[in-house]
Amino acid sequence: MNTLIVLQRGAPILAAIAKPVDKINTDEIKQLIVDLKATVAAEKGVGIAAPQVGKSLRLFIMCSAPNERYPDAPLLAPSVIINPEIIARSHQQELAWEGCLSVKGKRALVSRYTSIDVKYLDENATKHHKTLTGFLARIFQHELDHLDGITFIERLNDESDAIDEQQWRQQNLNS
Repeated sequence: MNTLIVLQRGAPILAAIAKPVDKINTDEIKQLIVDLKATVAAEKGVGIAAPQVGKSLRLFIMCSAPNERYPDAPLLAPSVIINPEIIARSHQQELAWEGCLSVKGKRALVSRYTSIDVKYLDENATKHHKTLTGFLARIFQHELDHLDGITFIERLNDESDAIDEQQWRQQNLNS
């Protein structure tokens, strides 16, 4: 188990569309999954996508638990998401704060669908079809954006709408 270096915005792979995972049951994919889980835990994230560690593959990890970066996060054990698709979206969207391991030190209000129907494969190549809502829907959309070469900063009307992590923490303490 290795923690990997998380690439930062500006790295070319973060702006590219990732390739589908053709063969799940390979040593390379198994090791990548183990390393992604270790990395997201070490970084106190709620998700991490393969392109963030330099692998152009349509694979990400979703996990969630309250921590200093996301104090109100619900509990979700690390889940492996391979070749994900959103197959339906709610009409309703919601603004909420997001950060990103590849955009260190920044937070912004990002609009996301409040409910999505998704399909994907897990690490055993088992097919899943689920409806995700709230924070878990937000994580899925954020990580899927990474597979499509988008960081949350590109979702903003203006990059100056992002604030410093310290400002965000202070706002949360005051509210």
